[in-house]
Amino acid sequence: MSVTTSTTEFSVGQNVSFDRRGPVRWVASHAWRNWPQAAMGILGALGNAAMAAVVPILVGQAYNLVMSSQPSIRDLLWIAVWIAVSQVLRGVFQFVRNFGFEWIAQRVERDVRNELYVNLLGKSMTFHSLQPVGDTMARATNDVREVNFLFSPGLNLVIGSLNFLFVPLFAAPSYHPSLILTPLLFVLSYIVALWRYLESLKPVTDEVRAAFGQLNTRLSEALDGVETVKGAAQEAAEVLRFGKNAQRYRNAAVLQGQMEARYLPLLLFNIALGVGLFHALVLFRQGILDGGQVIAYFGLLLLLDFPTFISLFAYSQISLGLAGARRILELMNRENNLDQNLAGFHPSMQGAIEFRDVSFHYGDNGHALSELSFRVQPGQTVAIVGQTGSGKTTLTKLVNRTYDATLGSVLVDGRDVRQWNLEALRRNISIIEQDIFLFS
Repeated sequence: MSVTTSTTEFSVGQNVSFDRRGPVRWVASHAWRNWPQAAMGILGALGNAAMAAVVPILVGQAYNLVMSSQPSIRDLLWIAVWIAVSQVLRGVFQFVRNFGFEWIAQRVERDVRNELYVNLLGKSMTFHSLQPVGDTMARATNDVREVNFLFSPGLNLVIGSLNFLFVPLFAAPSYHPSLILTPLLFVLSYIVALWRYLESLKPVTDEVRAAFGQLNTRLSEALDGVETVKGAAQEAAEVLRFGKNAQRYRNAAVLQGQMEARYLPLLLFNIALGVGLFHALVLFRQGILDGGQVIAYFGLLLLLDFPTFISLFAYSQISLGLAGARRILELMNRENNLDQNLAGFHPSMQGAIEFRDVSFHYGDNGHALSELSFRVQPGQTVAIVGQTGSGKTTLTKLVNRTYDATLGSVLVDGRDVRQWNLEALRRNISIIEQDIFLFS
């Protein structure tokens, strides 16, 4: 399996790599690791659909027995027994299907959370400085949860219901070859309508997840800076900003609901029921079908109800899951500016520091440092004095490669810090930060 990798600041060991070339490939690579659970779910789905088809067939036979001149109570009793047995088995298959897909959903969510967390730890400080914390939290919590829901109930219901589409195709021709026409035309039109529905739904679900990320970003910033907000009497302004983001999320969710309300397969299903019943009644009037076969055929058509109605919810859930997967992948695949340099320089550090024509800027902003040069000898104490925002903290963070110099070179013991093994470099440097953070 071809796997794309990105340069990371710290590569924390993982035993398994996943295909990050696209959301579908990535989700599939996670699912493939849990193929026994997937096989369990698919087996349960097949058995569930097969047992569901037993009922209308046996009910049709029972109708013919009741309408006969001398109905056999024994035969009717056996039909009732077989119906009961088939539905007990169907319950077992449903349990196996639900358990298998829920199992794989929880395992994939666990693996995705681990993969994302390790990836975030490996990102450079440049990345973390530019990436809003609230949006990162939204992707690490809600978007990961949407990937879980993609499997269960999403794929659980989709795979479970798809089997119901094919049961009438196989069973109906046993009564008369022409009876395959209605379910066949319905399945073809269902596939076309569903494809168009998913294509139009994709940008809407992307907007839903993006709007939620923006909403979470604003909330996180307001709470982190609540002291500043209150000190400047900006509560009303923050409420207004949050309200605008909440309105954006609301509009996206309403648009998704409007698209779901125009779901075409619901109309196609009811048309198929009418056309199929009319076709069966014509064959009945011609003496080709008996009453029990008409009832059984109509019961088989009713099986199309499950994939039609459940897909309205299930495919929306899959679309939301893939939207969440795209956002997670975008975060993990984003380029980093620092490299761990495992094969780099890592002797005992003496402590000599030299800046040679160093310039640094954050993104597209102006230079925080410009053509700075100086030397510090081992054991020497040096004070850097300047106004707030003059670049004092930035200067110290260039030494341990929290950031890399935009221009020029920073040297430790005569070696460019980029040539050092990053872990060896940082283990020999202590920093007392001006901003205190307490880990709970």
